[in-house]
Amino acid sequence: MTESVHTVTTLPTERPSGCPFDPPAELIEARGHGPISRYTHPGGKPGWLITGYDLVRSVLADPRFSSRKDLMNVVDFELPPAPPGEFLLMDEPEHSRYRKPLVGRFTARRMRLLTERIEQITTDCLDAMEAAGPSADLVTAFGKPIPTIVICEILGVPYEDRASFQEQIDTFMGGEVGDEELIAAYTATQEYLARLVAAKRAHPTDDVLSELTDSDLTDEELRGISLILLAAGFDTTANMLSLGTFALLRNPEQLDALRADPTLVDGAVEELLRYLSVAKTFHRTALEDVEVGGQIVEAGTTVVLSYNTANRDPERFTDPHALDVRREPAAHLAFGHGIHLCLGAQLARVEMRVAFAALLKRFPTLRLAVPAEEVALRPETADIYGVKSLPVTWDA
Repeated sequence: MTESVHTVTTLPTERPSGCPFDPPAELIEARGHGPISRYTHPGGKPGWLITGYDLVRSVLADPRFSSRKDLMNVVDFELPPAPPGEFLLMDEPEHSRYRKPLVGRFTARRMRLLTERIEQITTDCLDAMEAAGPSADLVTAFGKPIPTIVICEILGVPYEDRASFQEQIDTFMGGEVGDEELIAAYTATQEYLARLVAAKRAHPTDDVLSELTDSDLTDEELRGISLILLAAGFDTTANMLSLGTFALLRNPEQLDALRADPTLVDGAVEELLRYLSVAKTFHRTALEDVEVGGQIVEAGTTVVLSYNTANRDPERFTDPHALDVRREPAAHLAFGHGIHLCLGAQLARVEMRVAFAALLKRFPTLRLAVPAEEVALRPETADIYGVKSLPVTWDA
């Protein structure tokens, strides 16, 4: 055992002044003291904060740590089990029962086959942005519509329903509304998905949700699966596209390198995923006493896994706080690891490769329309970090 352990009393909520892409300074400081720190959850529950790459990765792959919502020992009351179908908050065998029917539909090969359609969607968005320009909010013109249209087409959400659906997802994932409004948005989304599942059962079309109705999954389970796929498929990629563009605009030498050599786009996408880590933290609960980084995590204790500090770990990445689109490929944790590795990782990669390349080619003079410090950022309380709006302009 180590003689002393750093302690973090609460998760920090402020990014460093002038550094909206860096993790909160307290998290970086905690990593400097070692890869694991003592932590106190809301309500006074003792826990651990894991900030080192190797330890985060090992916990994610360790079956002695649970993802179950009802086992999360983070507040002073018992949490309910995850709703049927919401497999991110489940362990085996329930997790695989829901995930297995989806895996073959989100392979790298099948996602690459969507490239032409994603290119067309991106072109349509950029055409509209250019026609309305020479200024725009990149979030509403580019970041949100591309992944929204793509995931809705994959799952079979009717075109006329996309705007209202996107608004509900924005509300309950944005981290800026009270409990009452949050519950209302969640309930409205569930009610919509119930109608959508019923429609697919009655009249199947060529989409993933229709395919899933030809299985033993119940309507309630299909609603849960659809919610996970729609929310994850939209919100994470939308924020990566907008925040990623912001990061490139704030690092002009990297932007120039990418514009000069479009073949760098694959590596640039991986580097932006590592550098930004918009899905910041996840939780796991020890099912038995487990030694982690020289400390005993007792059974029933919940640990916080800090993806954004793990992806900035100096023991894993050289000059980790620098954005470098030429960085040699290295396995980051932006999509997680282990059995809960993000199902839509390959889809997100294709969307980002297509979208970033097309944006930079179409608007070679793209730049911020406001000072960087005036760009509105999502709060740290949001599940997914990003920008609320990104005013940009370009030479007409």
